[in-house]
Amino acid sequence: MNTNIQNFINGEYVGNVSGKTFENRNPVDNSLIGLVHEAGRLEVDAAVAAAKRALSGPWGQLSVIERVKLLDAVAVEINRRFDDFLQAEIADTGKPSHLASHVDIPRGAANFQIFADTIKNMSTESFEMRTPDGKTALSYGVRVPRGVIAVVCPWNLPLLLMTWKVGPALACGNTVVVKPSEETPLTATLLGEVMNTVGVPAGVYNVVHGFGPDSAGAFLTSHPDVNGITFTGETGTGTAIMKAAADGIRPVSLELGGKNAALVFEDCDFQVAVDTVTRSCFENAGQVCLGTERVYVQRPIFERFVAALKEKAESMTPGRPFDAQTRIGPLVSKEHQRKVLSYYEKAREEGATIVTGGGIPAMPDDLKDGCWVQPTIWTGLPETASVVTEEVFGPCCHISPFDTEDEVLAKVNDNRYGLATSIYTQDIGRANRLARQIEVGLCWINSWFLRDLRTPFGGSKQSGIGREGGVHSFEFYTELRNVMVKY
Repeated sequence: MNTNIQNFINGEYVGNVSGKTFENRNPVDNSLIGLVHEAGRLEVDAAVAAAKRALSGPWGQLSVIERVKLLDAVAVEINRRFDDFLQAEIADTGKPSHLASHVDIPRGAANFQIFADTIKNMSTESFEMRTPDGKTALSYGVRVPRGVIAVVCPWNLPLLLMTWKVGPALACGNTVVVKPSEETPLTATLLGEVMNTVGVPAGVYNVVHGFGPDSAGAFLTSHPDVNGITFTGETGTGTAIMKAAADGIRPVSLELGGKNAALVFEDCDFQVAVDTVTRSCFENAGQVCLGTERVYVQRPIFERFVAALKEKAESMTPGRPFDAQTRIGPLVSKEHQRKVLSYYEKAREEGATIVTGGGIPAMPDDLKDGCWVQPTIWTGLPETASVVTEEVFGPCCHISPFDTEDEVLAKVNDNRYGLATSIYTQDIGRANRLARQIEVGLCWINSWFLRDLRTPFGGSKQSGIGREGGVHSFEFYTELRNVMVKY
């Protein structure tokens, strides 16, 4: 695959005035996929202007039912071109095909369908009241589009997490300018073809490529004609976006970093706990915002659990995405590989016991230049250690023993992040009690990554602001107005 990756503005693929490009490389073997045209201020201005014009064009005149039909058609077309999206997503991320074909692409399409279904049934309140002069007044709410939404996307689940935002934004009648990660530009760009095919008006969906500071990301999030900004990614970037949004008092929806914990009690279904924690620690090479990097295991089963998880980690065969034996892919980039390996080294320096992993796996010659790291398990570190407090975003975890419920609760909550957690126990009273006390936005009991898209999604503390999912998305993507009628 060798691709010329352009910006998508006002229904057309365009390059840039500056001529600047950057490389897009396949993390499996570091081969060149193609060159990406970096959007400058002129291209971002053009994309935002197109999005603003589209609000008052044919798109703005559509009824909810007409918009829903278009979004349903988008989902159908993504599924019709399933293989194209699969190839693009795998080229960018290197993830195993069984993962991308069961999660990324189907969920990417479903995000349009679920929000199309939800908007059809969205209601607002109304109240009747007696006025001071003895007459009657009716007060009711109406939801209107917020306007031009900047969608800044991460690289770990590029299509899924982008459509998670674009789906509800368009369902509500907004227009969008998407800034995908510079590491994973392909599926956001390909979606432009889908929009044109199904008849979404020009300017409704736009894509600008580039980086953060002094590039497309900064130009977009600071643009005065952007009415709202939604972002998934690390907390430092979220902080910068929040500062940019302060100019103009524009709302933000931020899903940021995490240092998620799993709590494994001695009365758990042991095999369920081992199998599920294996997924939560190592799936997608640990590049999942909801993934587990801290595991707390009650002391009577601690040694047994560590041994079982070690066996699982060592069975995760790295390899090419379409190999049937492949169980884990590479990290997304050389830069991220260096970051994760630096944490592996920190763990070693801070005195961790390395249960398994801790380096780069032996790979065939044709894959040695890829962004590989070993699934890694540590024990023996204090709660203040770097790999226990900081987000690594790789296939790794630290396992600690605990004795009491109060002890583990204090450890889990002693972290600046608060995105997700999972609890493994047969005591449903304990599970529900802890679920209310752990300071996170999402809690799973005897499961992980189980999602009903109608429910609220988001983080607490430094893991984010706001909630998306179901009707909760519409609280961000619309403005609620009040109308008072006296009669």
